[in-house]
Amino acid sequence: MKTALLWRAAAATDTGLARPNNEDRVLIDDARGLFLVVDGLGGHAAGETAAETAVQVIHKQLQSAEADLDQQIREAICAANNEIFALSQSHAEYNGMACVLTLAVAQHERIHVGHVGDSRLYLLTNGKLKKLTSDHSPVGELEDQGELTEEQAMRHPRRNEVFRDVGSIPHQPSDGDFIETISFPFPADSALLLCSDGLSDYVGSAEVTGILERYDGDPTRTAQQLVEAGNAHGGRDNISVVFVAGAEFIGSQSKTSQSSRARHATTRIRTEKPSGGNRFLVSLALLLLGAALGLLGWRLLDHLSARTAPLKDESPAPHVPRDIPVSSANARGILDALAMALPGDTIVVAPGDYLGPLVLKDQVNIIATSPRQSIVRADPAATSDQAIGIAARHIDGAHIQGLRVLADDLHPLKIGVLIEDSSVELSDMDIMGALESGVRIEGDSHPLLLGNSIHQNPGAGVEIRDAAGPRLAGNHIVDNGLAPSALRAGLEISPDASPVLDDNTVNHNGKPEAKEQAKQKGFKKEKE
Repeated sequence: MKTALLWRAAAATDTGLARPNNEDRVLIDDARGLFLVVDGLGGHAAGETAAETAVQVIHKQLQSAEADLDQQIREAICAANNEIFALSQSHAEYNGMACVLTLAVAQHERIHVGHVGDSRLYLLTNGKLKKLTSDHSPVGELEDQGELTEEQAMRHPRRNEVFRDVGSIPHQPSDGDFIETISFPFPADSALLLCSDGLSDYVGSAEVTGILERYDGDPTRTAQQLVEAGNAHGGRDNISVVFVAGAEFIGSQSKTSQSSRARHATTRIRTEKPSGGNRFLVSLALLLLGAALGLLGWRLLDHLSARTAPLKDESPAPHVPRDIPVSSANARGILDALAMALPGDTIVVAPGDYLGPLVLKDQVNIIATSPRQSIVRADPAATSDQAIGIAARHIDGAHIQGLRVLADDLHPLKIGVLIEDSSVELSDMDIMGALESGVRIEGDSHPLLLGNSIHQNPGAGVEIRDAAGPRLAGNHIVDNGLAPSALRAGLEISPDASPVLDDNTVNHNGKPEAKEQAKQKGFKKEKE
């Protein structure tokens, strides 16, 4: 696809520090202008097999260029998808295997891209690093839409989930919502980076930019530096990169670039040389002047040192985010962990029964190790937030995942989760038995509710009050509000609220007519 090389490219891949094997694969074919990063899914040998199959099939399919290169890319990725699926069906040990990938093909000074999943392609030009592929994942989508910062997305517990992959189901090249294709010019003074999420999930874009800007003509060294950065941040996943430098690209922080700037910044002014006698007098005068200035400076420094004690840097060391494990041996374990947690910490909860109310804190996550097997019940002896399972007031950045909030005769529940003037995320939760509301969102709140089951609450399923603007996606809101004396709706939305509602199931609640109100408020799709 290219006969004359207009780039210098190198790849590096590493198992990382936490995984037993490397399920990533990379490919560079300079003669055809092919660059590929593949991240296998499935564990053990299955992920490796999926990734290796993708590399072999795509490389074979793209042996020659055609007029419609984007279509050829689609056909190559689709062929790899169907081969991986066929292998998974014929070999029990490969059942469920798949991969994600990013493919770049150079042709006529343009780059054509085929992309599925959460591996990435970046373009560095004029000192700016731009991500050109979309992340086909819940967290990546929120980051692309600006609802999560890069730092929040990198710390998010669900960052490894994807909703597109290569190999889990059969596909045709024309299938929508499968292969993302883009093309763009590739200036000679720019560079490309393809990488797996083992780099992008742990190394920020500013640090990546710094490494690329140190490129000094050796692409292999740059690729190795990127892998080293991933391991320096913990190496919790396989790390793979393909770095492609345009023919005229030199990093702005490279030795070559700095040397060039230094040469151009030096200006010499020629003057007539003084005679021998004059040179002696000038030199003597300069020597005496330097000695006088040195003595004056020394005395001034001594005077200031006597009057001013040195200042100590008493700023605290930055907090390093940590995991705080919680065992079911302590019913108040989550409460105790919250008391000690600092922003950035994640409370990791083992299966078991725990007491609330859990009062959330800024940027502190609570994650169940086994979804919906960690049960939170309201403590009837609580002196505040009585009969509330979880409360978020005036906080930002917390994420709660996989907990069950339940009521029973000894632990009555009025509100499962209360969100007041807060922006938090609830995902994969199970909320049941609340007399007033499974989830109540009020004030200036903008939370995300993703994939929760809110069911069999005698009160409303979800109340959205005041001017709250939550986003609800993929939630199951059924069998709520069925108390005979006071029927309630699955969704109750105040006139001033502005929710975004997408692909939620809202069925068999006490007041089904509220579904029409929900549609008017922005239901993109409703499952029946």
